[in-house]
Amino acid sequence: MIVYGLKTCDTCRKAVKALAVEGREPVLRDIRAAPLSPEDLARFLEAFGADLVNRRSTTWRGLSEAERAAAPEVLLRAHPALMKRPVIDTDGRLYLGWDATVQAAVI
Repeated sequence: MIVYGLKTCDTCRKAVKALAVEGREPVLRDIRAAPLSPEDLARFLEAFGADLVNRRSTTWRGLSEAERAAAPEVLLRAHPALMKRPVIDTDGRLYLGWDATVQAAVI
């Protein structure tokens, strides 16, 4: 199980901790330290589309209108912190976020 996110993200840390408590063995992959491969990014975009871009983040608010108009792939390549977090990859399935639905599916 791989949890893609940021090591400084509270939600990512909560997810990793909860998964570990339940006996899972999550590995947190910090997408700033180890950027997504083109294949992983394409797979995430195929699964989640534009929902992968976190439009409520501080990074998003700091972008100009011209930058915001770019394609999600371009935005996420230039600004990895724009990715909505976490993305959980387990058993060949992808999950976005850490809400009750995701928790029920992965724990």
